[in-house]
Amino acid sequence: MNARMRSRRPPEDGEGSVQVHPEPVKQLGTARVFAVYGKGGIGKSTTSSNLSVAFARLGKRVLQIGCDPKHDSTFTLTKRLVPTVIDVLESVNFHPEELRPEDFIFEGYAGVLCVEAGGPPAGTGCGGYVVGQTVKLLREHHLLEDTDVVVFDVLGDVVCGGFAAPLQHADRALIVAANDFDSIFAMNRIVAAIQAKARNYDVRLGGVIANRSAATDQIDRFNAAAGLSTLARFPDLDVIRRSRLKKSTLFEMEPSPELEAVQAEYMALARRLWDGAEPLNGTPLKDREIFDLLGFD
Repeated sequence: MNARMRSRRPPEDGEGSVQVHPEPVKQLGTARVFAVYGKGGIGKSTTSSNLSVAFARLGKRVLQIGCDPKHDSTFTLTKRLVPTVIDVLESVNFHPEELRPEDFIFEGYAGVLCVEAGGPPAGTGCGGYVVGQTVKLLREHHLLEDTDVVVFDVLGDVVCGGFAAPLQHADRALIVAANDFDSIFAMNRIVAAIQAKARNYDVRLGGVIANRSAATDQIDRFNAAAGLSTLARFPDLDVIRRSRLKKSTLFEMEPSPELEAVQAEYMALARRLWDGAEPLNGTPLKDREIFDLLGFD
C-alpha cells in the first residue's frame, strides 16, 4: 500500500467542483482502507459483510462502515439495524463529546466492528458531512489505531461529492457489478469518480467484483476497453439470497459444496487485497461508447 500524508488541506476535486471540505483529510491510522461501490441493489452490502468476515478469518481486526441512510450494511453481522452515527449525534443535540464508543460502534460476527453512518433527512444535508463526522468520531475515540482493515460500504452508484467522500480515505476502490448493461453503465460512472479523486488523493481503483453473474462476457468486454480487471466472481445462488433473509453472513449458513466454493472465493479475495491489489488506471468510456460496446452481435 502507498504511504499517505498524515495531514493535508484538501484541494479542489476536478474541474467545476462545488464541494465544501470541512477539514483536512488524514490517514486512517495504519489500516488498509477499501471503499466498495456499485449500482444500487447489486449486492454491495452482502459483498462487504462477507469480505469483512473473510478478513477477520485471516486474523485481521476489521471495521465496516455503512454509508447509506438505510443503515442496513451491517445487519447480517449484528443481526439487527444498529443506531446510526447521525441518530446518536441527534440524541445529544450534536455534542459529540458526550458520546461513548459503545453508543455508535457494535461488535458483529467474527469480531467485525460495525458502524452505520446513516444519512441526513431526505432532501437536506450532504452525505459527505455524515462520512466526515463518522471518521472524526472514530479518530477522536482512538478506534482506528488498532484496526487492520476498514471497509466502507457506500450508497448505490451515487457519485456526487458527498458519497464520494470515502474515496478521500481509501487506498483501493472496489466496484461490484453484474453482467448487465445497467450495472456496467453505473460502473463506468464510478470509474470516472475514482479517476477524479485520484488526482488529489491516494485512492486507486482496485478492480471489479462480478456478482450475481453466471457469465462475465459483458464485464470482460468493458474491462478490456476501460483498462479494468476482475478480482473475484460470485454466481447468482439462492443461498446468498437466503443468507440476507436469515440475517446471516455466508460463513454462518448450512454447509454445501456450492457454498463452500463461494466462501473460498471470499477468502481468496481477502488474501489478494491484503497482499496488495495492483492499482488500475481505468479510463471511463463515453456513454455512447458503452451503448455500442455491450450487447450481442
